[in-house]
Amino acid sequence: MTTSSKPQALVEKMANIPWQQFPGHFGGALSKALVGPGNADTQRMDFRISRYAPAAFVEEHVHKIQEQVYYVLEGEGVLTTDDDKHLMRPHDYVYVPPGVRHSFTNTGTQGLVFLVVTTPTDDEQEMR
Repeated sequence: MTTSSKPQALVEKMANIPWQQFPGHFGGALSKALVGPGNADTQRMDFRISRYAPAAFVEEHVHKIQEQVYYVLEGEGVLTTDDDKHLMRPHDYVYVPPGVRHSFTNTGTQGLVFLVVTTPTDDEQEMR
């Protein structure tokens, strides 16, 4: 007899998640990986909160298949998408489809805090 386990909801306190500086992030560009394959039963979603110190940034990069949404909570920064520059402030957001070069830099004098949703979690996996 086979028993299938029912998926479980993840309820967590953000304070329990460590800040990390992921590859390609510089100058105090920190993130907390809140929901993803490391702590939840998902292969489709990565959800983070990020805080960039003044002048911190993620270098320009492009995703093959991943889609991203950035939503600014505090501060301000310049987001580049291909050759366009966008000043981002609280409650501004962007959808970045696969194939669009992008970077994000804190150009303000205080912390830039924003949410990031990425799907799927791996830029190499095939879409189904």
